[in-house]
Formats: sequence, C-alpha cells, structure tokens
Amino acid sequence: MAFESLTEKLQNVFRNLRSKGRLTESDVRAALKEVKMALLEADVNFKVVKQFIVSVEERAVGQDVMNGLNPGQMVVKIVDEEMTALMGSETTQIALQPGKSITVVMMAGLQGAGKTTAAAKIAGKLKLKGKKPLLVACDVYRPAAVEQLRVNGQKAEVDVFSLGTDQKPLEIARQALAYAEKNGMTVVILDTAGRLHIDEDMMGELQEIKRELTVHQTLLVVDAMTGQDAVTVAKEFDEKIGIDGIVLTKLDGDARGGAALSIKAVTGRPILYMGTGEKLSDMEQFYPDRMASRILGMGDVLSLIDKAQANLDLDEENSRKMAGRMKKGKFDFEDYLESMKQMRSMGGLAGILKLLPGMGMKAGELESLVNEKELAHMEAIVLSMTPKERQDPKLLNPKRKHRIAKGAGVDISVVNRFIKQFEQSQKMMKQFGGGKGMGGGMPPFGGAGRRRFPF
Repeated sequence: MAFESLTEKLQNVFRNLRSKGRLTESDVRAALKEVKMALLEADVNFKVVKQFIVSVEERAVGQDVMNGLNPGQMVVKIVDEEMTALMGSETTQIALQPGKSITVVMMAGLQGAGKTTAAAKIAGKLKLKGKKPLLVACDVYRPAAVEQLRVNGQKAEVDVFSLGTDQKPLEIARQALAYAEKNGMTVVILDTAGRLHIDEDMMGELQEIKRELTVHQTLLVVDAMTGQDAVTVAKEFDEKIGIDGIVLTKLDGDARGGAALSIKAVTGRPILYMGTGEKLSDMEQFYPDRMASRILGMGDVLSLIDKAQANLDLDEENSRKMAGRMKKGKFDFEDYLESMKQMRSMGGLAGILKLLPGMGMKAGELESLVNEKELAHMEAIVLSMTPKERQDPKLLNPKRKHRIAKGAGVDISVVNRFIKQFEQSQKMMKQFGGGKGMGGGMPPFGGAGRRRFPF
C-alpha cells in the first residue's frame, strides 16, 4: 500500500519526539532532518520538501511550542496541518452545472494510468448522488478500449455511448451530447485516448474537443506508481490543454506516495479522487486532511464512517434487522455471512484496521494480526451448512459437524472451535445488549485474550 514506508519512518521520528518531554531547537531540527529524508525517499518533489520543512520549522521552534506542556505532540500537529495544506487543505468536488444542465467532463491521461476504469468509477459515484451520467467512448485507437468502457459502464449501471472506431473523437463527442440532451442525461464523461507518452497528436485532439465543444471540467488521470513522472505529466497537460483536477490511481500498489504529496504544490491543481483498488467501488473522494492523517499513522476514522454509511445505505432494512437480532443475542450463521459480505464491501478487515487510529503498521504486521486465510475457512464452514443449520446452530450434532468439516476442507477441531466461539459471542451480545457496529454488524466474535484476528 502507498505510504507504508513513509508512515513507518515518520512514526519513528514522532515517537522519539514524544518520549523527550521538553524539546530543544536542536531536537526539532534533528527530527525535521529525518522527516526531510523520509519525504525525499518517498519521491516527493525536492522543492516541495524544502518549502515544507521551512514552514514546519518556522512554526515548530516558536515560543508557544517550545514552552508548551507537550511540545512533541505540538510538532506532530504542525506537521499534520502543513501536510494537509500541501495537498490542498480543502476537498474539491467536480464542479457540476446547476439544475438539469449538462456538465461535460473530459478524462485525459497517458495509456495505462487507468483512465477508462476511472471514468466508469466516477460515473458510478455521480449516479449514487442522483445524477444521470453518460460515458462516451472517444478512444478510437487502443484495441478493445470501447469494449472495456462498455463492460465497466455495465458494472456501474451507467449508459455508454459509442460509434465504434471509425469516427473522429470530436464527432463522437458531438453526437453523444445530442444523445444526452435528448435522453435527459446530466453529466457527459468523455473517455479520450491515451498514449504511451505525451505527443502533439494527442494534445491536438484534446485541444480540438475543448475548442469546438464546451468542456466544463478536464480531469487528468495519473498513475501514483510513476512517482515524480506523474507530477511532470500533470504539469505538461495543464500547460498545453488546461486541467481542472487530478484523479490519482493505483494508490493500493507499491507507490511511494510522492505524487500525492507533490502534485498540488507543483501544478496548483487539486486531487479530486484516488483509486485504491480494482473494483468500481474502490474510488474515494480525496480529502487532504484525512490523507495526511493516514500518512502520519493517525488513522482515518471519517473515511471508515463514510464506508460504513454507504454500506448501510445499500441495505438499510437488512442492517436494521441484524442489529435488532444482535441485541437479542439471536445472531445466527446467516447473519454472519451477511456481516462478512458487508465487511468485504468496506475493504475487508485489514482495510478497516488500516483506517483506525494507532493501527498504522507494515503489511507484514497487519497480515500477522489479520489472518484472511482463517476468515476464508470460517466462511467455508458456514457455507457448508444447510440453511436450517445456519438458522438453528443447535442442530449441529457431531455427525453434521463432520459433514461440514469435510465440505469446508478443514479439520473437525476447527469446526468445533469456530462454533464454540460463535456461541460465546451470542451470549456476550445478549448480555451487553448487542450493538449496531459497522454497517449493521461486523463479524462479532474474536476469542478473548487472543492477539490475532481471527479468531
């Protein structure tokens, strides 16, 4: 995941600061030197790093901080605020036209940045907000680009307009606008062609569309894994065609994070969205303050709440029923499967833990805490039960348990332990009155005294 190495290094620096109690100016400067090296190693633009360190130092060695009760925490707070400012301070949305007027959004970017997928993800998000988007296949050069957009549009349940690969992109866009007007669409998203590198033909095509049509928003899609190259690409696109915002993709990969921290400062253009996975739901609004908190290992509870709320909204009635059953201690294995489904929609247990304060850790440490293989085994055990057995665990006699173990491909002892823990959890929920949990109920048992999930 992006920023892992940077987060680990910054946490070490801040841990040392907090342990000192009182700080001297030399303590602060030594710590900021380490912060500087960590940022440079994360591929943050050199000029951006230099200005960032100057800004932090000016505030951190002030009298109020140095004489404060907890100067170490104050320095961390200043770094958090300056990092937020670096990435834009305020969250930026796509500027949509008022009422039922059509907003034209042009997606641009190099080939391989994930532009076509990003277009469909954004269309899906706009649809959830009550808009009526139309995806337009203007990439007539890349093999299967039109089909890829059609498939992604189908997944997002968004209409796709295409004239094949024989028409010019400008003509496709023009006819798409006419189609949108006729059919009451409110947002038209043009998926333009990418190239392996920036060239004059590519820029000329984009300039022609902007010259002949009213494009309200031009969004540049850049690959976070390309580091400072992404910043350079953004700068060139902005100079030649003008961009309104940036979509940063592949932040779930081994990106060092430099692009996210540099791109706003270098180009002056805000990051609107960030892609964190392959699924259409893995596109998040970019919040500078939340991203700063993640980078500093302080968690991101607000994003976790957003995910839970979105999950709850998808099946509110089901979640409400599950919460009621939990309060009565009647949570059964059918409810468990539903909980697992909801948890996956929020990024899985590992994804959730990464957003919790104090849980910032390396991938290896998280894997030792969250055993996804055991989670899969548990789900296989439940899926090997009959519907009646899931609804009434009292039916699970030794013969049935052996059948379930065989079906799940696990030892009978695993089945027995799982069922025992489940029963203990039911008793605990009944005793404490249950609770709603994330999106209506996380898998509710963990085995007291154990250090790993699960369970």
